[in-house]
Amino acid sequence: MMSFEMILFWVALLMFVSVVSSKISDRFAIPVLLLFLAIGMLAGSEGIGRIYFDNAQLAKSIGVVALIFIIFHGGFDTNWEDTKPVVWPGIVLSTLGVLLTALITGCFAIYILKFSFLEGMLLGSIVSSTDAAAVFTILRARRISLKKPLKPLLELESGSNDPMAVFLTVGLISMLTVKNMSFASLIPLFFLDMGMGALIGYLMARFIVFLVNRLKLEYEGLYPVIMISLVLLTYAIAIFLKGNGILAVYLAGLMLGRTDFPNKRMIMRFHGGLAWLMQITMFVTLGLLVFPSHIVPLMGAGLLLTLLLMVVARPISVLLCLLPFKISMFKKVMIAWVGLRGSVPIILATFPFMAGIQQADTIFNVVFFVVFASVLIQGTSIPIVSKLLKLDAPFTSRMNYPIEFEKTEAVDADLLEFMVPYNGAAVGKKLYDLHFPKDSLAVLVGRGDRFIVAKGNTVLEEGDVVLALVGKNDLNAIKAIFNTIDPAKMSQNKKDQ
Repeated sequence: MMSFEMILFWVALLMFVSVVSSKISDRFAIPVLLLFLAIGMLAGSEGIGRIYFDNAQLAKSIGVVALIFIIFHGGFDTNWEDTKPVVWPGIVLSTLGVLLTALITGCFAIYILKFSFLEGMLLGSIVSSTDAAAVFTILRARRISLKKPLKPLLELESGSNDPMAVFLTVGLISMLTVKNMSFASLIPLFFLDMGMGALIGYLMARFIVFLVNRLKLEYEGLYPVIMISLVLLTYAIAIFLKGNGILAVYLAGLMLGRTDFPNKRMIMRFHGGLAWLMQITMFVTLGLLVFPSHIVPLMGAGLLLTLLLMVVARPISVLLCLLPFKISMFKKVMIAWVGLRGSVPIILATFPFMAGIQQADTIFNVVFFVVFASVLIQGTSIPIVSKLLKLDAPFTSRMNYPIEFEKTEAVDADLLEFMVPYNGAAVGKKLYDLHFPKDSLAVLVGRGDRFIVAKGNTVLEEGDVVLALVGKNDLNAIKAIFNTIDPAKMSQNKKDQ
């Protein structure tokens, strides 16, 4: 047994190394997920750290708590305006797509691993959800993005498909452990699980906004604390009422992201940092739980299963699910290829241990290898595939402004940014010549890495980003100012080319 001080030492060291390793991810485009898992494995009983850890129950508990905050932040940070046009394809992919992936992968697992039908379906369900965070980490490191609607669609799918994977996993474990339980009995449970989860998420989001608007805490630092408690309550209430806690948390985060309330920006930044802490904690813990020597005998089967998942199960499910939607074939191929497995499958792979499933150890080790191989093979090829399909787009990072603005009920405006487009009518004009509405005001002009205080005689250049206080009725007028294209400039640029 390690002393308390030694435990603190290892926790601090592993956290420090994990954060520093993220720089390696950015520089060499290595998915940060792999680095966190590798750090855990190196610190484990068969690594250089020699920390013996085989408590699947504790690993599961840590993973579930971490997942709650990661999923909540994923919903909270979603840009609803970009996501709204792809809601229906995202929902179909996150439900029917997950089911099809689970069924096809489960059939392969039955044949490759000689599992029973239910055991194969259980493994297929565990690896059925995707993780877009790994995709966008790689793209950000290569300074590229994906054309619309790929980015919002992938974010919505990955954020909302975990509840279906959790339901299928828990349902199949119940069928393996409870006598005379049939597939038909899962149908009413599905509607109760999803319906109650969605209802609790919606009601808790409304309650959170109502509470935060009226609580008026004296200390600003208490707002993130109360939000932590409310996120955990959302999950727990949904579970107590037989609902899907992960869906409730995601939906609550999604609704809060669309709503204005006091200290929202500060709370969002806090949960961004908390989500990173949870990812590090979760991946390192799962890495510690792995015994690499147990994975080696299963590497052949795991690699074959990974390839079949990548080139058969995922593409078939994507192509079938997106048939009713007007999405080009190249974009469908790209969506199919970026279906990376992430943290959720590894967490779900700990569930069979708790239920005493006979093949629990094999399932966990195969799933761990599938996730590792999926991120390594697909992840490193995503930039190449996006360029081959001509679906890559210039990467635009969020600007960190030297001022902050918190929208409240007392302020009848919002702080928004507008880009001066190439060939735009605003190029070369002074700000006072743009005739802003009387309730709106330009505050800053971002030009490259510099910020210029907006003045009436400030001349705008192509690519400038104007930060403006916009009155509640002036948004369309401001958009029209910056979105207007000058035909003379466009024709001149064509001549110059």
